[in-house]
Amino acid sequence: MPPRRIQPARLAFDERGLPHAPDFGDVYHSDAGALAQARQVFLGGNGLPQRWAERQRFVVLETGFGLGHNFLATWMAWRADPQRCERLVYLAVEKHPLTPADLAAVHQRGEAADACPELAAQLRAAWPPASPDWHALDFEDGRVQLRLGLGDATERLRGLQADVDAIFLDGFAPAKNGEMWTAELFQRLGRLAAPGCTAATWSVARAVHDGLAAAGFRVDTAPGFASKRDRTVAQFEPRFRPLRPAALRPLAPEPEPGQREALVVGAGLAGCAAAWALARQGWRCQVIDEREAPAQATSGNAGGLMHPIFNAPDSLHARWFRAAALRTAALARPAIASAWVAGRLEGFLRLEGRLDETRAQQRLDEVGLPPELVRWMGLEEARATVGLPLEQGGWWFGSGGWLSPQDWSRWLMAEASRLAGSAFLGGRRVERIERVTADAAQGHPTARWQVLDATGAPIAQAPVLVLANALDLPRLLPADGPRPRLGAVRGQTTVLPTESTALTPRHALSGAGYALGLPDGRQLCGATGQHDDVEGQVRRSDHAANLRRAAALGLFDEAGRQAVAALAADEEPFAALGVDPGPLGGRCGWRATTADRLPLVGPLPDLQAVARSRAAGARLDSPRQWPRQHDTDGGLYLCTGLGSRGLTSAALAGELLAAWITGAPFPVEAELRDALDPARQT
Repeated sequence: MPPRRIQPARLAFDERGLPHAPDFGDVYHSDAGALAQARQVFLGGNGLPQRWAERQRFVVLETGFGLGHNFLATWMAWRADPQRCERLVYLAVEKHPLTPADLAAVHQRGEAADACPELAAQLRAAWPPASPDWHALDFEDGRVQLRLGLGDATERLRGLQADVDAIFLDGFAPAKNGEMWTAELFQRLGRLAAPGCTAATWSVARAVHDGLAAAGFRVDTAPGFASKRDRTVAQFEPRFRPLRPAALRPLAPEPEPGQREALVVGAGLAGCAAAWALARQGWRCQVIDEREAPAQATSGNAGGLMHPIFNAPDSLHARWFRAAALRTAALARPAIASAWVAGRLEGFLRLEGRLDETRAQQRLDEVGLPPELVRWMGLEEARATVGLPLEQGGWWFGSGGWLSPQDWSRWLMAEASRLAGSAFLGGRRVERIERVTADAAQGHPTARWQVLDATGAPIAQAPVLVLANALDLPRLLPADGPRPRLGAVRGQTTVLPTESTALTPRHALSGAGYALGLPDGRQLCGATGQHDDVEGQVRRSDHAANLRRAAALGLFDEAGRQAVAALAADEEPFAALGVDPGPLGGRCGWRATTADRLPLVGPLPDLQAVARSRAAGARLDSPRQWPRQHDTDGGLYLCTGLGSRGLTSAALAGELLAAWITGAPFPVEAELRDALDPARQT
């Protein structure tokens, strides 16, 4: 794959003070005003704000985010409208985003400084790193969601899954930037258009009209803006609209408020994240766990790593964990600042002894990620940054670090309660699940899921059931249905007390093991990884193994390293570390892992329906075409298999799950969604 490095826009100002792009020989907006143009051409051309009145969700797609004025104008209109939709989702693509400094220069000297300085400042504060990904920027407590796809427009749209209600076509002029007006791009727009979708642009070029018409739009002209005589408006009226693949049909795109209910079994990271993400879509969840409080199993560790990974070429794993880490960092930093969550996301070092700086830079150049996201850190800089006598440098991830899994889970659960009234039901062991028929006169769907306790008494019921109970999940599934393949990996951590002689790292780091400094001065290190090991007691031998890993990371001075090296033969060296083996803290738990180390998120396939479809001659070339449980039994989903990277994956996995259920735009491209689809194991 060729380098995908995002090249920032070159910005200049002409003699009138208008921003323009020297590389394209075009201006960013009319001299009559960017916000006025946005209101007349794009909002007015799409019948906004009237068309979003009282909708649960309204989705806008812009080709060419530019300076952000169209988004700011749309946001302002949403804010001012008492009949506004519950949630405004604004999808935008941009190949050459502005640098933060240039964005500030435009906003502070232009219209935004007078019309919407507060909103423009919020946009700048949330501005993402320039990586070729879909970036999530949240405003208005998540009710206004900007999803910014950086990179080539056609490539970004190729993997997008959304039902778009209005399209803003705002690239540079077709004669100067033909890539933004190709036939393929218009076809992509036609595949994304929801029934009733509209499109608008200031351009009346022949290529624009032909492209829209070929994509299924009825094209008209309207009076132009400022000096332009005409502009283009269009209505989606396709002759034929192919049926969406079975796996991608939401359970209910816009259910009534009383129907937006779900049960979540399991209150670890996955379950709390599922409830949080559904609450952001207006869904109330009941989260059920046999323990008395959330995050009491493996998610109860004192701390855990949160960071992206880096591969060259850019693998599916690297793309998923990069997207997940960026999302978690954006969400968790305010929670850390408010003292809700213990943690530190100010950088993470992954030691790497197989590369030197030259070869590392070659790999970075191959993928093209910005240095604020990942860069190579040489030995001397790594020692100074982390404050340990390291023996090698490695990859530095600027948005990585550590979080308290328990705090993070509880924050997600608290947000789910605040946003949608979600509730935690503790001390309830779910022994069985079943499909029941409810009274349709009560305003609920006739088919609902019910969870029952050991006596057969119902605990709760709802139209949607999410199983997020990790290794306990297969027990609840029907014996003749698909069986997720989850491995149990025992992990034990070690916590060194403040009186030990261990050094405290300034930043979390990992190599063969990992280490981080807790806020109270203790050091956490680990972790073991034993497959098919069921012993639940904390073991001295595992503490010794963790201390040897910590020594390899540089957590001890020379005397400490010698003491640790002798641990295999003699337990007395524990005393040389300033501790007795008894007071060492730590926990053990079991990670639910998949063979490919990616989570399982989405609806289960209906294997009987798949067999019937194949027998009838249907072509089911890929899992996304397979009938799902939500088509037949209705509303059964998985969110599990987060493994050892649950802190990184949980929030984005929850949002992916919520998109499956509610019909919201998927937060990641189709290839990543398919990589997490539970059907991949079948």
